[in-house]
Amino acid sequence: MLAPERRSRGDLIAAALIVVFVIAAATVVWLRSDARGTTSITAEFPAVQPETALSVPENLGERWRADSGVTDLPLVAEGAVVTADGDAVIGRDPATGDEIWRYQRNMPLCDVISAWGDVVAVYRDRRGCSQVTALRGSDGLRQGNRTSDADDAVNLGFDGTYVRSQGATRIELWRSDLVRTVEYGRIDAPVNPNSQPRSGCTIDSAASSSSKLAVLERCPGEPTDRLTVQNPAPKDAQKPEESGSVVLEELSPGTSGVRILATAGDKTALYLPGDGGASKPRIGVFDGNAKAIAQYPLPALLSPDAKVSKVGTGYNIWTGSQVVALSSTDLAPLWTFDGALGPGGAMAGRTLIPVADGIAVVDPITGQQQSRITFARNDSASGPITTAVLGNYVFEQRGSQLVALG
Repeated sequence: MLAPERRSRGDLIAAALIVVFVIAAATVVWLRSDARGTTSITAEFPAVQPETALSVPENLGERWRADSGVTDLPLVAEGAVVTADGDAVIGRDPATGDEIWRYQRNMPLCDVISAWGDVVAVYRDRRGCSQVTALRGSDGLRQGNRTSDADDAVNLGFDGTYVRSQGATRIELWRSDLVRTVEYGRIDAPVNPNSQPRSGCTIDSAASSSSKLAVLERCPGEPTDRLTVQNPAPKDAQKPEESGSVVLEELSPGTSGVRILATAGDKTALYLPGDGGASKPRIGVFDGNAKAIAQYPLPALLSPDAKVSKVGTGYNIWTGSQVVALSSTDLAPLWTFDGALGPGGAMAGRTLIPVADGIAVVDPITGQQQSRITFARNDSASGPITTAVLGNYVFEQRGSQLVALG
């Protein structure tokens, strides 16, 4: 029979050193991990989606307000109202403003948007605004995450199908599981060289629908902006499938301020500012092949702060002093409303437009004012004011604050 093995003093020292090394390695990983810098507090009692309002209230007054410096429009998702300020995204009770869930990271928050009943938050790390997390609107539970190269600043948009992340040099579209469907523009380390149709371009604006992605960009050696229309879900996300791409002949060389206003189906509406002479500001509508099909005059140049919101099925443009409503089918102007402080929102089959003394209740078909809800805002808000509705509550984004009216 073999004699039993005995542990020597050297064996014990070696085992102790291994344990110390493992603990030290685990500590380093924890200290440098994303989890250490993340606070995720989900709701004890999830928010409940309220019933849709059947009528517009006769009176409104301020119920509460909260800082939301990262957003430029009120966010609602599955019964919660969402604010984003500093590095924190917070789901709130719409009636009281009380915090019901919180998500916070030790890195700058780039942008936040509501989509698919979730809240999509993008944080900045050394790769740009690349850290993406989807949070369930009702309770803040993490639904998914992704990372990829990104610009240092991005704007998020949601078209009802895809979330769009747009920076100065690249664009991505994500579907509801955060899988990327399109990568367009700059690629730091392309798997397939020459997969992009152009390089070195600066992206001015973009918009998308379930069937098209429209991009406005300025490329080296070209006299004016280029409009490119493409498939939002090509076979290969790294190989854009363009249906049309044209340098805009409607513009004088060096024209600035051009922007995409909206997309609907395969049509795209652009703001064409004119040249200050014979060429006046107008809305140009282009088809799915980036060909011009219509132009409509605008009474004045758009303000640098101009906002576009989807209201009901159409789009409202706040020019800086008035609202121009666009058709949901051909993006033709339907009506204008003077004295507006923002593009407005939809409630009970009516359009609510913020005005100096409260809210104008407007027929969405004719643009005629049907009533007026008067109240004092008690601040210096002069526009743009953006609007969202949840149940019987109206929410206004005024500068860096979200204000609840009820």
